[in-house]
Amino acid sequence: MFHMPRTASASPERVAETFKDELARVDLDELPLQQGMTRGSVALGDDLSAMVIRTESTDGRVRVHAGLFFSSLVAGCACANDPTPENEDAEYIEAVFDIDRPDGATTVTLSESSQ
Repeated sequence: MFHMPRTASASPERVAETFKDELARVDLDELPLQQGMTRGSVALGDDLSAMVIRTESTDGRVRVHAGLFFSSLVAGCACANDPTPENEDAEYIEAVFDIDRPDGATTVTLSESSQ
């Protein structure tokens, strides 16, 4: 669990923008990138970006359904004579972020479309 307090307190019209800004500061290990990958074996977060698909707000919670774009790598043995090139592949998953109000405690799960 991590915290997104600014998204939790954002007005409905600012949730998407605030969410993307706060997501850029989240530790990548907190996100289900590794679990949702389809091509690689190691998730890379250097180029993580998000597309907000839908938001729902209630008095107690903000729910953000987002598409996450990132890269993955099929890691070789890293031997000097390993003929396997280490190419990055584009990855996409959809995740649901449940953000509690007022403290911003956040849980994230893969959406059913990414499982």
